[in-house]
Amino acid sequence: MFRYQYITSDQLTGFDKYKYSAVDTNPISVYVMQHVWNKVVQIVPLWIAPNTLTFSGFLLIIVNYILLCYYDWDYSASGIYNQHIPNWIWISAALGNFFAYALDSIDGKHARRTQSSSPLGELFDHGLDSWTASIFPLSLFSIFGCHSGEAGLTPSMTVVYILTAIVGVETFHKPVFPHVYMHDFLITFLVGCSLLIALPQTVYNIAIAYRQKTLLKSSIYEGLLPLFSPTILFILLTVWTIFSPCKILDQQPRLFLWMVGVLFSNVTCRVIICQMSNTRSEALHWHLYPLALVVGLAVSGYLGTLEELTFCAVTFFATAAHIHYGVCVGKQLSEHFHIYVFSLKKRYAD
Repeated sequence: MFRYQYITSDQLTGFDKYKYSAVDTNPISVYVMQHVWNKVVQIVPLWIAPNTLTFSGFLLIIVNYILLCYYDWDYSASGIYNQHIPNWIWISAALGNFFAYALDSIDGKHARRTQSSSPLGELFDHGLDSWTASIFPLSLFSIFGCHSGEAGLTPSMTVVYILTAIVGVETFHKPVFPHVYMHDFLITFLVGCSLLIALPQTVYNIAIAYRQKTLLKSSIYEGLLPLFSPTILFILLTVWTIFSPCKILDQQPRLFLWMVGVLFSNVTCRVIICQMSNTRSEALHWHLYPLALVVGLAVSGYLGTLEELTFCAVTFFATAAHIHYGVCVGKQLSEHFHIYVFSLKKRYAD
């Protein structure tokens, strides 16, 4: 069941040549947090595998998400006249968020400390990060409601959870200024960071790589190829939400956003593998073909009353396929490098 070979022989060859070269230039990380994590990682027993730390942090995020699903399935609990989520959930979310952030920050350090760094470990870390990147904001929607803004992946989310436990969700629904709410500040902050920090930094890094002739792809087409699938996926999902006859996003907001996160995570993981193995990215992810068919049938009205049921089936299939992909890739790389995913013991070559 989990023996399918998703990674090609060319990609395996590329993984053999891969060397980690990322540099953290975030001032807060360099001058503050790195010193903290250097101390924290010394507490971790040497027999624990780095991937165990990574996966433990991911499970903390999943547990928090499941708790919020139970108390607020449709993102309506923060409404004025609805029963609010208990305060202990926000304390639990704050602690889970903090410890998940800590574990994600020390797993690489622990790998170098135990001399167990490998492409598998880095892919495992990035792959789970690509999934949690969607689960984080999905949890924040329970604070601001399904019609509010979302927040990004920062440790300050822990502060938001703590504040929610102290002042209650009602505070975030009161205007800070006339007709200006807290979620308006969050949206402005996210857009501002993207346009003023992330985008200029990305362009700068590309320019530096171009001058130093370290770009992996020489043509613009090859460089933009990894963007094709995410762009088409975004268009398909946007079309579904706008033209859905049953208003699928209103009917199943949590499940729809979960499906969005799963699909984008799977596309991202495949791009990461191509980048790490220095192989050509696929132009179109195979998930796009059945998704395009379903979206076409839904928005044209052919599914009728079966649209919501079909959507649930698509979400289940996408989640199962993503889990299958992750497990199979992990097994394939662990066998290729003669290591175990969650143990520091070495495999014997077959």
